[in-house]
Amino acid sequence: MTNLELRYEVFARRSGAPSAGLPGRQPVTADEFRDVLRRSTLGERRPVDDLERLSTMLENSNLIVTAREPVRGLLIGISRCVTDFAYCCYCSDLAVDEAVQRLGVGKELLRLTREAAGEQATLLLVAAPKAKDYYPHIGMAHVEACFAFNRTR
Repeated sequence: MTNLELRYEVFARRSGAPSAGLPGRQPVTADEFRDVLRRSTLGERRPVDDLERLSTMLENSNLIVTAREPVRGLLIGISRCVTDFAYCCYCSDLAVDEAVQRLGVGKELLRLTREAAGEQATLLLVAAPKAKDYYPHIGMAHVEACFAFNRTR
């Protein structure tokens, strides 16, 4: 994929309000989400064989930024987040099709995510092993103290 004239869209939902962006339209289907996860390095660590779970993940995210190929509308990148728009924004998934990685797509998705979350919100994410060297390169600070209760399924 060489055409980098992509269409970026921001979908934000505050306090249970309907999604901003294009009215009556889901920003991403579970099938599209699964497809871009598989074409990125995240497919190895996400439940790509469980469409219902992927759908629930999308439905309960209140900030989604997408990058699409403008002619066919193919989803080639996504930033999927949960935020309060006041203090913290957690980016659960930053997935970019491997065919367009290292061309600025992820950086632009994160720029738009930060803009939508607001300058008062800290943007946090847990780096995938293959992407951990990417984030300092784009100016993100490395945070040492992170703890988790791992999922049971």
